[in-house]
Amino acid sequence: QVDLVESGGGLVQAGGSLRLSCAASGRTFSSYVMGWFRQAPGKEREFVAGISRRGGSTNYADSVKGRFTISRDNAKNTVYLQMNSLKPEDTAVYYCAADSTRVVHASHLFYDYWGQGTQVTVSS
Repeated sequence: QVDLVESGGGLVQAGGSLRLSCAASGRTFSSYVMGWFRQAPGKEREFVAGISRRGGSTNYADSVKGRFTISRDNAKNTVYLQMNSLKPEDTAVYYCAADSTRVVHASHLFYDYWGQGTQVTVSS
């Protein structure tokens, strides 16, 4: 089991950058695949990025590929999402999640634990 707390959200102009952090509890953080998801008003939760247990493999949604970078520091029990060249359509609540399987899944159904979310708003 793991408790997750996101931070780093805020208001930014289009073209700007934000870095989200997800702090995890527990001593078994490195045993979890980690992912970032987002949900805009009136829309379903969608996959943004995922990273393997050691950080050697990543997966990105096509909509953010080349702009966002997911990383993790297992010594600090923290996962990051660096967001560059932000667009108004990136506006959403962003959630981090933990997956106890060994594969970086894009489906939210594979993730067992979720943070409370942090709001990202991109103005035009």
